[in-house]
Amino acid sequence: MTGKSKVTAKIKILDNIFPPEYDFKGMLEEQAESTQKGVGTFVFWLRDVPLKDPRNIDKIAAEVDDLRHNLEQKMVEAFSTPFDRQDMYTLSRHMDYILNHTKETAREMYSFGVSPDEAIINMAEQIFRGTGLMVDAVRAMNNEESKVEEYIRMARKSMHEIDDTYIESMAELLHTEDPMNALRKGEIYHHLREIERALRRAVDLLHKAFLGMN
Repeated sequence: MTGKSKVTAKIKILDNIFPPEYDFKGMLEEQAESTQKGVGTFVFWLRDVPLKDPRNIDKIAAEVDDLRHNLEQKMVEAFSTPFDRQDMYTLSRHMDYILNHTKETAREMYSFGVSPDEAIINMAEQIFRGTGLMVDAVRAMNNEESKVEEYIRMARKSMHEIDDTYIESMAELLHTEDPMNALRKGEIYHHLREIERALRRAVDLLHKAFLGMN
């Protein structure tokens, strides 16, 4: 029996002795899916100009907060978890940050009167793509493990494209002759980059958890 087979057999024995009380992977998957739904709602919202009150995004963000709180409560109650509790907690928090930053970005755009430009839409679409790949990676962790690395690599590629768009767009913005527009729009660019950073941390933690399981 190989080393990996021995580890797998040991995990199965421990699962029989201490069966998992909760489907934590399922909970993370649900939170990831809801996060992607919220980002997708944001992308569609951007395309409906003039922008309307982003209350639908607020509603999804509140639902995802409930999912996160439920996961944290179950972690307190559970004897064992599929991977490190701190990693699971932090992963859930960063998924929550993705949607919270998205909600704040939409609210500021609506309140500040910022119309979406090509850079904003491009960054939002790459965030949506990245969160979708994060969902795919979570789903694949127990049944299609060979695809997890591929999904993570593709998600990181989307994040690199967001960084490139941010830098190029900020460079253009800082050379315009409308300082107030540059100030308002630059704030939105910055928020979108914060969403990307939360997504990056979530994907990195997901990768760490996956490596620890194998």
